[in-house]
Amino acid sequence: MDINFNLGEPRKPNRGIKTQTIVGMGMLTALVAVLQLFASGIRLGPFSITLTLVPIIIGAALYGWKAGAWLGFIFGVIVMFTPDVAAFMAISVPATLVTVLLKGTLAGLCAGLLYTAVEKKNRTAAVIVSGIAAPIVNTGVFLLGCFMFFMEIVNGMASESGMAENILLFVVTGMVGLNFLVELAINLVLSSAVVFIIGIVKKRTKIY
Repeated sequence: MDINFNLGEPRKPNRGIKTQTIVGMGMLTALVAVLQLFASGIRLGPFSITLTLVPIIIGAALYGWKAGAWLGFIFGVIVMFTPDVAAFMAISVPATLVTVLLKGTLAGLCAGLLYTAVEKKNRTAAVIVSGIAAPIVNTGVFLLGCFMFFMEIVNGMASESGMAENILLFVVTGMVGLNFLVELAINLVLSSAVVFIIGIVKKRTKIY
């Protein structure tokens, strides 16, 4: 009677890890899409806020900068279907696509790279650093796109606000400043929860 339980064969954790990664990324991708669609109805100033940076940071921390870039790209794709981009699309569809998709992708990519670099020393610090970097990159690339392609919109908004003589001050205080501070605050407030989630998921992955 030959009973073989394959006790001598090593387990193949890679297959399990890949499955966990696919499932995890699928859930985070769906979460990014749902949160951004929900956030499109919450406006602070001329634009809606962004609630998706936290899951983007979690994905970047768990699965690397490529995952962060992918989730940021999905965030950009969803934004393209919101009212925020209507005025920009009317001026230039290609420039709108580049600006919107690039800002999210680079935010996720930078968050992943910074997290990986800092985590070796301190996981909490890594989450905080990536949480600060993501909204800075997201907002910074958006502003760069505005100054390169959409000054007509910026000037119009500044004129309506009575700040046509000081465009830079309008951009900082009236156009994106409040949104940036809210997004940054959300990331920092939730940083401890993000650290906890990352720790649990990484521990389960290692056990598998």
